[in-house]
Amino acid sequence: MTENGKDLSIGEVATRTGLSIDTLRFYEREGILANPVRRGPGGRRVYAEHDIAWLDMCIVLRASGMPIPAIRHYTELARAGAGTERERLGILREHQDRVRSQIDQLHRCLDLIGYKVGVYEDYLDEVEAGEEGGAGPGREATGCGSSGEVVEGRDEGDTGNAGTAGDTGGFETVGVAGGGGADTEG
Repeated sequence: MTENGKDLSIGEVATRTGLSIDTLRFYEREGILANPVRRGPGGRRVYAEHDIAWLDMCIVLRASGMPIPAIRHYTELARAGAGTERERLGILREHQDRVRSQIDQLHRCLDLIGYKVGVYEDYLDEVEAGEEGGAGPGREATGCGSSGEVVEGRDEGDTGNAGTAGDTGGFETVGVAGGGGADTEG
């Protein structure tokens, strides 16, 4: 029985956490659950409220990019109990730093997207006002490369055909390794 007096079936846990039954079984096999799953009559899995709380934390860690092996290691340390707090803190701090970096990259990308929205809005306002100025919007801009790295580029050749195949908006993109080869729309 759980602390609220009710055992939970795998279906109930799936509903409450939003995880599929297959994912719950996978997490059990991978050692992601803090406690071994109990078995009820007929060998059915029986969960408790503390399992839901642990799964909720694992869902957040996973959604924020923590790999399964890192979650498993964190879980093993939690199971080991006292004396592992410093290492658990280290794992969480490292992940926190990675998440902050991802957020910074996303902010840079959002800035570029906001800029591009403004370019198209200005262009369309000019077109609607009868001031069509040629091929389309073209301004200096800061771009967000494929690695999230901000790069300078000229927004040329962007004819307003947003969404066409290969449309990079005229921005240079930097490879993941940060190597030379820049891609630009021709």
